[in-house]
Amino acid sequence: MTTEPLILAIDNGTQSVRALLFDIAGNLVGKGKQEIEPYFSEHPGWAEQHPEYFWQQLGHACARVWQATDARPEQVVGVTVTTQRGTVVNLDRDGHPLRPAILWLDQRHAAVNGPLPGPWGWLFRLTRLEDTVNRFRERAQANWIAQNQPDIWPRTHKYLLLSGYLNYRLTGQYRDSTGSQVGYLPFDYRRQRWAGTRDFKWLALPVTRDMLPELVPPGATLGHLTPDAAKHLGLPAGLPVVAAASDKACEILGSGGLAPDIGCMSYGTTATINTTSRRYVEPVRLMPPYPSARPGHYSTEVMIYRGFWMVSWFKREFGLREQKLAEQRGVEPEALFDELIREIPAGSMGLMLQPYWSPGVRQPGPEAKGAIIGFGDVHTRAHIYRAILEGLAYALREGKERIEKRSGVPIRRLRVAGGGSQSDAALQLTADIFGVPAERPHTYETSGLGAAIDAAVGLGLHPDFPTAVAAMTRVRDTFQPDPEAHALYDRLYREVYLAMYPRLQPIYRRIREITGYPR
Repeated sequence: MTTEPLILAIDNGTQSVRALLFDIAGNLVGKGKQEIEPYFSEHPGWAEQHPEYFWQQLGHACARVWQATDARPEQVVGVTVTTQRGTVVNLDRDGHPLRPAILWLDQRHAAVNGPLPGPWGWLFRLTRLEDTVNRFRERAQANWIAQNQPDIWPRTHKYLLLSGYLNYRLTGQYRDSTGSQVGYLPFDYRRQRWAGTRDFKWLALPVTRDMLPELVPPGATLGHLTPDAAKHLGLPAGLPVVAAASDKACEILGSGGLAPDIGCMSYGTTATINTTSRRYVEPVRLMPPYPSARPGHYSTEVMIYRGFWMVSWFKREFGLREQKLAEQRGVEPEALFDELIREIPAGSMGLMLQPYWSPGVRQPGPEAKGAIIGFGDVHTRAHIYRAILEGLAYALREGKERIEKRSGVPIRRLRVAGGGSQSDAALQLTADIFGVPAERPHTYETSGLGAAIDAAVGLGLHPDFPTAVAAMTRVRDTFQPDPEAHALYDRLYREVYLAMYPRLQPIYRRIREITGYPR
C-alpha cells in the first residue's frame, strides 16, 4: 500500500461540496462529492443558506472520500479550502452565526441615502464616479443587514466570507487568505490587504477593522485542525490548514495559468476569462483585478455573470428529450447535446446571441439585457443551443481583447475549465471563435487542484509555484482552430456582435424606464 503524502482540498462550490485528495504529481486519488441545496429564498431575488449547513455537508463529503478510496487519513499532510466568492457570514462573540449566509447570487439592494460624506462625496461627483460607488454601496450585503436587520449588526463580532468561516471552523482562528477576498468589503486589491484608514470603503460600509479576520497570503499556514474539526473530517488532529484562494483563482492556478499570455476560461455558472500577472491591470477602468492564488499576483478577470447558467437553463427548458435518451442509453446528457449542435454550421445560420442575462456595473451597464437576433424559419432549438455557446464565446473574446489592450500582452492560448469544458463541441467552437488553441486540463477538478498547489508549496512539497505547476498540471486535450470557421466567426464577431450592444443599449434603457426591470 502506498504511503505517498496527500493533500485534502475542500472545494465548497455553489452546487456541491467536494473533498478531493491530490498527490504531489497532481493526480486525483480520491473524491467525495456531496450535492447541496444552493440556497433558499424567503423573498424574490434572495439567496441564503445556513453556514452550519455548509459545515455539515463538508463533513459528509469527507466521509464519502474515505469510502471511495484506498488512501488512508494518515497519508494526509495538510488541508486547504477553496470556496465560492462573495458569500458572507455574521458571527457573534461565541463564533455562532447570527443569520443565514447571504450568497453571491443574492439580488437584494441596500438603500443609498445621499453622497458619501466629506471630500470623497465631492470627489466622486467631480469625477463622475458617483454611480459606480453607489452601485458598490447598493450591492454590499453589510449595508442591507445594517439597514434592515438592525438587531443583527450590533451583535456581529466577526464579518467573514464563507472561506473565513470554514477556516475558522477548521482551526478555531479568525484568519483567511488574501486570495479569497472578493466581495463588497473594505479590501485594497492593489496591495492585497485591508484598506487603509482613509479609504472611502470604510465610509461606504458599516464594517470596522476588528470585525474582519487576519489575512495571510496563499500558501501560508492559517492554523491547525482542532480535535473537533479533525473528527468531522476523519483526519488526525493538528494537521496544518494552508491558505488557498477563491474558487476562480484556484481554477486558474489548477489549469496551469501562471503567465499573462495564457487565457484561463471558466465555463461555469459564471463564465470568466482571466490572466495571471504580477502587474496590477484593471480589465475595465476602476474595476480591480482580483487576488491570484499565486501570492503577489493578480487575476485580470472579465466576467459574464450568468454564463453557463444559460446552458443549464436551455437544457432544463428545451432539453428533456436528450436527458431522457441519455438516461435510457446510460450516457451523459452532454454527449447528446454535443450531437445536437454538430449538425448546425458555424455561425448558427445567422442566429446571434448577446449573453447579458444579468446586468453589469460598467461593461455592460446596469440597463443591459440579453438578446437573440437573426431568427428565420430555418432555425430550430439546436440553432438556439449553438447560438448560446457562440454568444458566450463572443463575449469572452471581447473580454480577451480588453485584457490584451490593457495589459499589452497578447493571449496565445486558452485553458478552459468548469462544467462546460467537458463539451468537445463547446471547446472546438471556442478555438474557432478566438482563433487560438483551446486546451482542456487533465482534471475536471481544477479549483481543488489549484488549492492543493497552494498547499503543496506552503508545506514544502514543492519549492516554488513554477515547479509545483509544472509537476501538478498538464493538458489533456487540445482543440485547434479551423481556419474556415474562424474566418466566418471573425466577420460575425466584428461586423455583427460588436455592433449589437451599442445599437440595443438605448432600447434596453427604454425597457428599463417602462418596466422598471432590471433595477
